[in-house]
Amino acid sequence: MMEPERIPFFREVKDSDYKSTLRKRRLTEVEEIYEYVNMNGIYFYVDSKGKISSCTLRGRNAMSPKTADANTNNVFVPYMRPEKLPRLESIKRGFYDPTNKTILGRTPKGWGGILTFYFIFFSVLAAIFAICMYAMMSTLSPDYPRWQLSESIIGTNPGLGFRPYSGDVEKHGSLIWYVAANESNVMHWTGVLDQFLEGYLDNQQRENKVICDFDRPPMPGKVCDVRIDDFGPCSKEKGYSYNQSSPCIFIKLNRIFNWVPEFYNETDSLPDEMDEDLKQHISETTPAERNVVWITCYGENPADRENLGGVQYYPKRGFPGFYYPFTNTPGYLSPLVAVHFQRPALHTLINVECRAWAKNIEYKRALQHREGSVHFELLID
Repeated sequence: MMEPERIPFFREVKDSDYKSTLRKRRLTEVEEIYEYVNMNGIYFYVDSKGKISSCTLRGRNAMSPKTADANTNNVFVPYMRPEKLPRLESIKRGFYDPTNKTILGRTPKGWGGILTFYFIFFSVLAAIFAICMYAMMSTLSPDYPRWQLSESIIGTNPGLGFRPYSGDVEKHGSLIWYVAANESNVMHWTGVLDQFLEGYLDNQQRENKVICDFDRPPMPGKVCDVRIDDFGPCSKEKGYSYNQSSPCIFIKLNRIFNWVPEFYNETDSLPDEMDEDLKQHISETTPAERNVVWITCYGENPADRENLGGVQYYPKRGFPGFYYPFTNTPGYLSPLVAVHFQRPALHTLINVECRAWAKNIEYKRALQHREGSVHFELLID
């Protein structure tokens, strides 16, 4: 027996298409409707007069014989291409199909099921995230870091910072460049310093600050006040001496929680690489006032040292030890050293390095990773 031709989905089904019958089965006792299966796996539903009521493919949901048109001989396959609709009607059907009662391709029951699923899914996900965040935050404190000193990423070697610096660091880097006769140039740099020192002028939490000295360290819960009226020519009233072509640069030591400096307070234990003028300054300082993290600023190269001129430090040549350790007490401000460059050479780029001196501050001069020091360039026109 020759295998009959396969019927395309979109072609009409004729009576002759079910002649090669593999199986015949009566579906109901009331109506004489029979189910035929041909060699192509197509199910045909035929009434007692031999007319096709409906047809479907094997493995698909068959069209109910009762819904078929029993008065027609030609029935389309249920999975044929849908009728072509006008564009506007097609768009409307996409949002709501009145025939199948679907909204955006889903029935209300289907939408209810999928929305319920995702609501439960994201609720469980949010609960797991909240539990993880709570567990993590319970290990942290707003008052002190969990990992301190050598156990932390910061470590135990504080660096130095300086002010002012350019607002466009990527373009100008650490260059301080201005024209002393240009008032707008001078006001730009003095304005940066004014903004930086605002925190030191703020009267908030003033009751928590006390005046300290080497023999009067702060009581627990108190912090030492940073007096900015002892900066001499580096005060705001004198314009930080920028208009005099002798600018002031403010140096501060970066904070490390609970770090305590080990001072160079014995003249017989000073390192060989320490500047001679600093050694002399330490020897002339009374032993009671030697607990200081000392600061030196100098030209990096011989030509820079020659062009830099004299340097003065206000109010002291370093950071007094009574400001340490930093324990995040409210109102704490880092101590400052104002470095006054008295007569730097004009129209000359000068590379300057400032270094902190303490036994537990390691010094490393590297282009990408400096330790215990800070670098900047000075150019005055």
